[in-house]
Amino acid sequence: MTDDIRVRYAPSPTGYLHIGNARTALFNWLFARHYNGTFIIRIEDTDSARNIENGEQSQLENLKWLGLDWDEAPDMPGEYGPYRQSERNEAGMYQEYIDALLEQGLAYKSYKTSEQLAAEREAQQAAKQAPHYVYEYEGLTDAEREAKYAEFEAQGLKPVIRFRVPEEKVFAWDDIVKGHIEIGAKEVGGDWVIQKADGMPTYNFAVVVDDHLMKISHVLRGDDHVSNTPKQMMIYEALGWDVPAFGHMALIINGATGKKLSKRDNDVLQFVEQYRELGYQPEAMDNFIGLLGWSPKGEDEIFSLEEFKQMFDEKRLSKANAKFDQKKLEWINNQWIRRDKDRIMPQLFDQIVEAGLISAEDAEKKSDWLKEVIEVAGVDGISYTKQIVDLVREPFFQLFPVTDEMVEYLQSEDGRKVAAAWEKAYTALPEDTDAATYMATIRGIQNELEIKGRNLWNPIRIVTTHQVQGPNLPEMLVLLNKEEVLKTMADVKAKYLQ
Repeated sequence: MTDDIRVRYAPSPTGYLHIGNARTALFNWLFARHYNGTFIIRIEDTDSARNIENGEQSQLENLKWLGLDWDEAPDMPGEYGPYRQSERNEAGMYQEYIDALLEQGLAYKSYKTSEQLAAEREAQQAAKQAPHYVYEYEGLTDAEREAKYAEFEAQGLKPVIRFRVPEEKVFAWDDIVKGHIEIGAKEVGGDWVIQKADGMPTYNFAVVVDDHLMKISHVLRGDDHVSNTPKQMMIYEALGWDVPAFGHMALIINGATGKKLSKRDNDVLQFVEQYRELGYQPEAMDNFIGLLGWSPKGEDEIFSLEEFKQMFDEKRLSKANAKFDQKKLEWINNQWIRRDKDRIMPQLFDQIVEAGLISAEDAEKKSDWLKEVIEVAGVDGISYTKQIVDLVREPFFQLFPVTDEMVEYLQSEDGRKVAAAWEKAYTALPEDTDAATYMATIRGIQNELEIKGRNLWNPIRIVTTHQVQGPNLPEMLVLLNKEEVLKTMADVKAKYLQ
């Protein structure tokens, strides 16, 4: 591989950072960084009607959150700017090449109305023909075609510019991922638009001009762009430019349904922003996304971004569809949470504060206690940090109501005996009792009353925490305020044990 590798991630600010786009960005970044190349961000914002407010900012912020950096971008301009297509269009960077194609007769002005185009499509469907554009100047000389232009202009019609497809040609390339591919020019559906009536270049034209002028050497993108490649190769050839190396990564499919991951698939969270809000870790997202359509050597599955960079090999990009497995993502995130809980702890505090269980001031004052609560509540089992809220909520911050099933335990013969013995024993214990002593006390009640299992533990849990299950009870008791527990026990006794 040469040192002059230049790759780009070119998002459109029409939405937030999708998992599929994040994968494109990540693999381009890994490719550039592994080979000491250049990673470029280019904003493709010519579809102004679909652009959303803060769309560009959201893309860049989420890429930074994932740990990706770049060498050239709108916020870090280099010698190949501007880095937004709208600015490039304003500078006339596309018009120059459209004019050149018109002059060479490789493109032409088309004045067909949307009604004419619709009628042609209907006729082709009726004749069971594949949809294709019908060239309207067939058999005319250049002068006759120019006369037609003038006639249409006089009618107030505005043209699009179409590229004249060389239908006899076959476009072939050796794809980095998929191997050798050949697509006949006839398969693109006839002459296609390179400039819209409003003067904006279309995607398949602008991307070629941008990639050439920015000296892009390799284009790694999703499998859905394979059909665009022949159109782009036509432009490279027509303008006498070298074609970059293409690599089309496998589709991402829903692991549960086997269908292509669609933005309309509401069963799967698909935007990086959503995972950030739930408390997924950027290292885990990189780890998971990096395994979507790429496989390392060996059996290990937990890798840092730096490890990915060191071992990245484009030859290991998979031809097979990549399965989006939500459970695997949760497992990977859990591994990263457990790997460095001290680093994760502030995020867990923030989630508890945001849920309104404790004020930020009290969380800081009681930080040692809160850390122990989080450990006892089961931080090792969470898939993302927001889950900690429900784990710590009861009984450390709230008590849920006693259920009818709990009342049956309390009012049984064994339940009354256990509750009475526990009240006496707990009241006599000092406030700084440790977990081992609490366990020994409960075992003593077991031996004295000869009651065990649920008939022993459930009544004790209910009168102290309004729960029948949860974290280890002796460890919880160490962290609960004794005065509040005694009040809880008194309330339960007054309501259910008189």
